[in-house]
Amino acid sequence: MRRALIVGLTLLLAGPLLAKPLSMEQKHAIDAGVNKILKASQVPSASIAIVTDGKLDYAQAYGDQRLDGTAPTIAARYPIASISKQFTAAAILLLVEEGKMSLDDKVAKYLPTLTGANTVTIRELLSHTSGYRDFWPQDFLFEAMTKPTTSQAILDHWAKAPLDYAPGTKWQYSNTGYTVAGQIFEQVAKEKLQSFEQRRLFKPLGMDVVLAATGLSRTDARGTIRNALGPIRPSPLETDGWVFAAGDLAMTPSELAKWNIARLNRTVLKPVSWQAQETNAAPADADLKYGLGVKLDAVGQHQRIQHNGGFTGYLSSNRVYPADHAAITVFISGGFSNSQDAIAEAIEAIVFDDADETKEARSVFAMLRTGQIDRSKFTDNGNFYFTPTALSDYRTSLATLGEPTRVERRGAKQLRGGLTVELYIFTFADRKLLCIVRAEPASGRIEQFTLYPFTD
Repeated sequence: MRRALIVGLTLLLAGPLLAKPLSMEQKHAIDAGVNKILKASQVPSASIAIVTDGKLDYAQAYGDQRLDGTAPTIAARYPIASISKQFTAAAILLLVEEGKMSLDDKVAKYLPTLTGANTVTIRELLSHTSGYRDFWPQDFLFEAMTKPTTSQAILDHWAKAPLDYAPGTKWQYSNTGYTVAGQIFEQVAKEKLQSFEQRRLFKPLGMDVVLAATGLSRTDARGTIRNALGPIRPSPLETDGWVFAAGDLAMTPSELAKWNIARLNRTVLKPVSWQAQETNAAPADADLKYGLGVKLDAVGQHQRIQHNGGFTGYLSSNRVYPADHAAITVFISGGFSNSQDAIAEAIEAIVFDDADETKEARSVFAMLRTGQIDRSKFTDNGNFYFTPTALSDYRTSLATLGEPTRVERRGAKQLRGGLTVELYIFTFADRKLLCIVRAEPASGRIEQFTLYPFTD
């Protein structure tokens, strides 16, 4: 997971099992962090919503949302792209509740002409384990997407091709699988997916939701793209029919927060349906846990149910922490950075103390930039290494780099020779540094803290 470095943020701590309402200091720290990330990435705008103690606590918008210099507003909608998938899964779960279909139904029951229809299940469609090849793996619009299409045309091209693997044996993200699921849903429900979602999910929760391809207005956020390090340009929009059940929803972060609160409170769906969505369905050898339209992981000691979304000119991150009764939603109007994750992780570091896995590394780095260290933090060998010459070299070489734009931890903590081993990447405007940290497990005293030039 990437960890954004937000210099000077005051980390006021939340309780271990409850994210307390944010203080004004925390809100100011969040604002400073978001603005810093937007400036570094050159993404035009961001909009956020934070739930604490099961309630919407803070919503704020930043930057130039419409590329016209007007003040940002939390009322501006952004496409949420693949975050929409959990709503498609929820709609199907409602039909399962009513006994109209089963997650273990085979595709052949509804769409018998598709490849693997006799073996692929609804559950596998929703968990990206079906084997259907993703029709949109690119991070840009390919030529066919500049013209409207239909879900049936997508299935005819991609869901009748050979499977990439035997169903259930691998995890591979597939918009095609969700297009199949959407078609099946409409066949069973005898109703358009988005109409059903409005009636059964959005209106009961008081959510104002539109379709991304056709429902955005001039007052909503305008997406942008960037070619390499070139200028920021307005992005093209996905044409009608392409994203359907895989991602055709747009809303504000505050509207999505209402859904997050429903998840925390187990409303709209039955508890058993929420649990089904949040149960891992990925194979044991997959490098992640994934339910039905949501990713399952943790940050620090905090269980997390999350999903990202990406359109050509927009990126989004939605993270829910059930045990803490909290959620963080971040939308940005740029399709060319990871700023949505950097912002979400900076907010996590403010709300949850143990979410910032880079805090100690950043603290030692800051000392080395000055050429002075707190020697009580180091072992005898660590202090031996940091001679006056070594400290001088660190000071003179690091001070000219400026502040890191990002600090991220690579891999899990390991053991070697009785010491813990951790790796970090410090990113600057024109280079990256690899940081290797070895420490005593019991005391935490640092045996090694070294920095080297790094190339991905």
